Order: sequence, then C-alpha cells, then structure tokens
Amino acid sequence: MREFKVVVLGSGGVGKSALTVQFVQGVFTEKYDPTIEDFYRKEIEVDQAPCVLEILDTAGTEQFASMRDLYIKNGQGFVVVYSITSHHTFQDIKNMKEQILRVKNAERVPVLLVGNKCDLEHQREVTRAEMEALAQLWGCPCMEASAKSRCNLPLLRLALADQPLDLWRQRTLFSF
Repeated sequence: MREFKVVVLGSGGVGKSALTVQFVQGVFTEKYDPTIEDFYRKEIEVDQAPCVLEILDTAGTEQFASMRDLYIKNGQGFVVVYSITSHHTFQDIKNMKEQILRVKNAERVPVLLVGNKCDLEHQREVTRAEMEALAQLWGCPCMEASAKSRCNLPLLRLALADQPLDLWRQRTLFSF
C-alpha cells in the first residue's frame, strides 16, 4: 500500500489540529490545546487504490520553530494553514514555501494552502484574493475550510489525494 507523509504547518491557534482531527476522526475539538507534535494515519483511496496518509500535526509556536526543518525534511507533502480571521497568521506563512523547497532541496513539492475558520466570515481579515495571489505565487492549490462547520473537508480530502498523485505518476519523489 502506498504511503504519503503529510506535514501540517502554520502558526499557533490557526486550527491545524482541529482540521486534522476533523479530517481523520470526524470530530471537532473546541478547546485549544497547543500541539507539540501529533501523528495520525488515515486510509484514503487514490486512483482506485488504497493509500495511507501519515499526517504530522506540528507545533505552531515559535519555541518549536527549530523542529520545523526536521518535519519538512521527512515530509512528502505539506498543508500550510493560516486563519482567515488573523492577517498576522497569513504573514507568518508567506516564506514557508521557500523554506520547504530549501530544506527538501527540491524544485517542486506538493503544497496545499488552506485558509481555516471560514465559518467566521464576519471576523475575516484575509481576503480570498490575498489567498489566491499567494497560491498563484507558490504554484499550488488553495482553499478555505472550517474544522467546526466541516466546510470544504471533502475538497480537502480530494486535494490531499490529488497532490501526491501527480508526483507518483511522474515518479519524481516516490517509488512503488
């Protein structure tokens, strides 16, 4: 069975863990408990074949920023998350694609940009246009999602499946 290591990156409090737990277990966690590192496995279907996503939910706080390079080195695909309710968290991720490429020593790596908390539209600080401009600059897909309302979680699943598929087909990063 093919396995794909996904690393979830972003600032503290953007909902990385909530999105991950909702995606893997179908449960929304209301309480914020800062993550150091959590690991999840989810079996999905890619090209009508089973595939296991190994998802590493990382710390978003600066005190664990030194571990980020290690997470990136071991990852094969990346979900970069910010909160649509905090422009600061959007600014925090702007250089993350370059960091990923540098650490991976690669020209191309699967990245998905996710604006979380789209259920809080009335508190929006980051526009869709800003997200789309960054995604275009990075050359990656983007979407808004909500762990609380489950908004776009099916699309998130498809995006996570489709990102490695291109690379599997081209055999640039994976062997099977």
